[in-house]
Amino acid sequence: MMNYVCQQCKEPLQLDASLVELSPSQYDMIATSLPSSPSSHTKHISDVEQPTPQHPSSSSSKAVWRHANNPENIRHTALAHGKQLQRNYPAPNESFVILQDSVIHNIPSQLPSAGSAGVITNTGHPNNTTKGGSASTSPPQPEPDHPNPTPISHHLRSTMRLFNLLSSRTDIDHPLCAECTQILLSSLQRKLDETRKERDGYIAFDKEVRKEKERESQETNRDEVEHKIERLKSEERAILDQLKFVEREREQLDEELRALELEERALDEEEADFWRLRNDQQLASANQTSLLVSLRAAYAADYATYERLERTNVYNDAFCIGHDGVFGTINGLRLGRVPGAPVEWSEINAAWGQTLLLLFTIARKLDFTFENYRLVPMGSFSRIERTVGDKATYELYGSGDLHFGRLLHNRRFDFAMVAFLECLKQLMDYVKSQDSNIEFPHQIIKDKIGEASIKLQFSQEESWTRALRHVLLALKIMLKWTTNGGSG
Repeated sequence: MMNYVCQQCKEPLQLDASLVELSPSQYDMIATSLPSSPSSHTKHISDVEQPTPQHPSSSSSKAVWRHANNPENIRHTALAHGKQLQRNYPAPNESFVILQDSVIHNIPSQLPSAGSAGVITNTGHPNNTTKGGSASTSPPQPEPDHPNPTPISHHLRSTMRLFNLLSSRTDIDHPLCAECTQILLSSLQRKLDETRKERDGYIAFDKEVRKEKERESQETNRDEVEHKIERLKSEERAILDQLKFVEREREQLDEELRALELEERALDEEEADFWRLRNDQQLASANQTSLLVSLRAAYAADYATYERLERTNVYNDAFCIGHDGVFGTINGLRLGRVPGAPVEWSEINAAWGQTLLLLFTIARKLDFTFENYRLVPMGSFSRIERTVGDKATYELYGSGDLHFGRLLHNRRFDFAMVAFLECLKQLMDYVKSQDSNIEFPHQIIKDKIGEASIKLQFSQEESWTRALRHVLLALKIMLKWTTNGGSG
């Protein structure tokens, strides 16, 4: 088994597994990522290391040179240039082709011959390079084809081919161990940084020199510059005068603005007062409107009640005159007696009290005063008083008690009924005098109305009941005429 040693520290090496199965595409990718040849690299280095021209000896040039060699400026320039170089170099893995193992094994390998590749020593170091020396410039010769190479020989040829390529394209002999590789990378990185700093120093120096030349060329036009300065000063004075004028105008505008702000605050307060008064007026108007609506509603209700009351005859409700068989009734009380239907004297007396009250009410409404008599309505115990002569009082109520005084009482009761009939006749004559169109069906002559006597003593009850019914009919006619406004 072939052993490899590091070409720097001579320590044994163990190859990485990625180098065992190296495909042709991977090999081509590594070859394209390497520089073309050491000679071109050496030429580039020699071009960089050519002596530069002598620095200017003037003090301004020396200051420019010190500014250009400032480490901070060199660092910024190096960073910018390093980014530019990273953008310029193409990535080696941008294009490759992956081939299958069957295709790779069937491709005849073109390995360099033993004579051109160099003799492998026991340590695995190729003899075509020396430590620290340059690689051979002769290209590797094609190796005779092996019709069926074994896997070990195939891997050896591929590995040797890769190491020969790396050694021929660079100034370093390969293979190298990891420690030596890291040391080499650090050394190369340090040299690269120094070279970049030196390059950036030259670039900065070149820029400063150019600026210095431009300044020297501008000094020749001093008169033109002085004239320009005078013109700029005059423009400055004009601008300052304009600025002062603008400041005075600004102060005036500020005063006007303050006055306007005071006026605005006064207007705001006035507007607030106006809106407050307007709101109060609206509230008062709303209250007045609601009050007016309520008054109108109350007026409408009261007017409807008034019309209803106006159409209502209160006298008809207070004195409801009708009949119940042969009896005349007033407010449901029967007035009279018949043998087949006896009526209590309490009901008859109450009916006479209502009848006397009706006659009294009609006379008062018509503003009529009876002659010789005064009506005293007192319910079941009403009476009529004579105002002339003996000024006697007649009770308008009867009694059914059986005693001697009953005869005298019935006689006074008859006088009271005759006096009532006389008062009724006076009122009927007054109504006829007021309205000749009114007609009463029964005439009153002394104690009779319609041929029926109103006296109870020495008369039949049927005749007395009929006379009372005629009295109620005459009162009903007069009540209707009175309530209809017939009195004029």
